[in-house]
Formats: sequence, C-alpha cells, structure tokens
Amino acid sequence: MGNITIIALTCLDPRLHTPMYFFLSNLSFLDISSTSVTLPKLLDIFLRNSKYISINGCLTQMYLFMALASVEYFLLAAMAYDRYVAICHPLRYVVIMNQKLCLLITTGCWIFGFLDPVATTVLISHFSYCRSNEINHFFCDPTALLTLSCSKTQTVEDMSYIVGAFVALPCFITTLTSYVYIITSILRIHSMEGRHKAFSTCSSHLTVVILFYGTLICLYVRPASMQSLELNKPFALLYNVLIPMLNPMIYSLKNREVKGALKNFFNRKLNC
Repeated sequence: MGNITIIALTCLDPRLHTPMYFFLSNLSFLDISSTSVTLPKLLDIFLRNSKYISINGCLTQMYLFMALASVEYFLLAAMAYDRYVAICHPLRYVVIMNQKLCLLITTGCWIFGFLDPVATTVLISHFSYCRSNEINHFFCDPTALLTLSCSKTQTVEDMSYIVGAFVALPCFITTLTSYVYIITSILRIHSMEGRHKAFSTCSSHLTVVILFYGTLICLYVRPASMQSLELNKPFALLYNVLIPMLNPMIYSLKNREVKGALKNFFNRKLNC
C-alpha cells in the first residue's frame, strides 16, 4: 500500500512530475514486483503448509529475484546521479535531467537488469539435482539450489563473481562517487540552513542505499567460514520483506513534498 501510494501520488500531483519522483515511482514499482516474486509462496507455505514448488517454478522465481535485484542496482545508481546533478549542478539540472534522458536511463535499468541473470539461470537449469529435493530456504535462492546439485558448480560461481564485478560493483562505485561529490558540495555551503536544505534532498535516498547495500554485504560479502544458509535466511527476509516496506515510509516521512501531496489528496477527497 505504501508503494502504491507513492506511485499514485507521483502520477496525480503535478508538483511531483520531476525526475526524482519519476525514479522514485520506478523504485516503488520495483519493490512491489520483488515482494510479489517471493512472498506469495512464503505465505502459501505458512497458511496451507504447501511446501512443493516445481522445477520450472523454482527457476522462474530465482530468475525474477536476481533480475529485480539487478534492476535495483542500476536504479539506485541512477537516483544517486540524479541527486548529484541536483546538488552539484542545480542551475543545469532541468537541462541535464530532461524527460528523454530519464526515460532512457530507466528503460536501460530494466532491460539490463533482466538480461543480467539470463546466463546464470540457463546454466543452473542444466544442472543435475541428485541429492535432497528439499531447499533449505524460504524461496529459490541460487546459493541454496547450488548446494543441492551434484554437478560441478564452479562455472556458476565464477560467473557470479564476474557479474558482481561488471554489474554490482560499477553501480556501487557510481553511487558512492556521486555521494562523495554531493557531500563535498554540501560542506562548501557556508550557511547551516543551506547545508540542511541540500542534505534533506538526498537523505532519504542515502538511507535507502545504506539499507540496500548493507543488507547485501551482510548476506553475500562475508568470509567463507561465516557463510551459512541458516544465517542467510534472516538477512534474506530483511531484504525481501522489510526494505520494500520501509522504502515508501522513508521517502514519505522525510519528504515535505510527498507529505504535502498526500495531505492535498485527502483534502480534495474530503471536500468532494
């Protein structure tokens, strides 16, 4: 409901027809999509004790999970660049972040995000599964599937490192570099009021970035001795459930424009 509210407000309120809220509505749609991939089956397990999933269904769930995660890498990097232009080049912001560029960036995020896990999914689909047929997870996580396979998984593991090096790492560096320039520009502002106003325009996105990358680092970037499927489950639940729920709250509670649009919407409804 929170993400649907963000999308609806962005569409209905003309004051939110800006690049920042265009990217935000894409992030909200992404959060709805990512939770729709894993949570329905999880609820099915809890409510009906239906623990069966077909091989094709499992591979589809795994592919969509990885694809939407890749889209989020690209989208958060694009939003960081948008905040960089807004704070470091405010007079040229409207010219640089025009409608055509925003559409091009978001289209690229979705296309490349869905292309990213194709090779990994195809390789995993050709593996033989001759051990247990019980996935030690609440969704078809790639790591959990690889532990069940009796095929050589080194190729997929190597590909995961390559994908991380060419997709996740550049997006992370882009986001980090953008915020280095943003913070440097904010520190150059002499008045405290100016600093606060500049920082408030990117604080919500920075909070979301910290939550997203912090969770993924705890989930995947750990020493081999600390890797455990039992330990991965709470972090995966945090990534799959809590973060998509918190994102609209972070943007609405810390953003005057969103709160103003929501207040005007309810006022119009009450007047009608």
